[in-house]
Amino acid sequence: MLSLFGGLAILCGLLLLAYLFVNADPARLAQRLKWIGIGVAALALLALAVLTEGRAVFFLAPLIPLVPALRRMRTMFAGARGPASGSSSRVETAFVRMSLDHDTGQMTGTVLRGRFAGLRLEELGRADLLDLLRECRAEDEESARLVEAYLDRAHPDWQEDIAGARTGAPPPTGSSADVTVEEAYAILGLAAGATVQQIRDAHRRLMKQLHPDHGGTDYLATKINRARDVLLNR
Repeated sequence: MLSLFGGLAILCGLLLLAYLFVNADPARLAQRLKWIGIGVAALALLALAVLTEGRAVFFLAPLIPLVPALRRMRTMFAGARGPASGSSSRVETAFVRMSLDHDTGQMTGTVLRGRFAGLRLEELGRADLLDLLRECRAEDEESARLVEAYLDRAHPDWQEDIAGARTGAPPPTGSSADVTVEEAYAILGLAAGATVQQIRDAHRRLMKQLHPDHGGTDYLATKINRARDVLLNR
């Protein structure tokens, strides 16, 4: 009788999983596969317990100590794969919040203060961006450097339209104390608690995209280096 009820429960569970799989929205199917896999595994264990009349418990018990090791292996492989697709780096100054998409290399941003507050950088024309740059130069040099970095990507020849194209002072190269741990994670596009290898990989990948020799700027390269140093030297 127990085997009969167990078999019926397993059959109903498999039919339910099949129904959910066939009728799932393709856009959300990937998110559900994890739980479907867990359900299949649970049904398999139930079937094993029913068919062996509970004796399988004695065979599975020695495997319980392996669970922590499997979790560590999962974490290790997750680190080896690197950051998930769709991750981005974020830098915020007094005037501008900027994001860099790791997959496309596209820069986007929002103006936080001043005449253009609330507008996205992508919505501003060339002349407006240059006006924003002048405003930043008058009040916050770091914001000016960030706007310059955006102009380098959006309008590479912008320097022809403005006197004193770049800020006069060289980019800071000293201590990284002005970058907090939270900011460092955001700059590298990492979640808190990232491994040393993940930090190094993120730094290497971003430097390939934003190094001055590859079309980036000294300001962004300095920010990325500072973020790496903050996280590795904690």
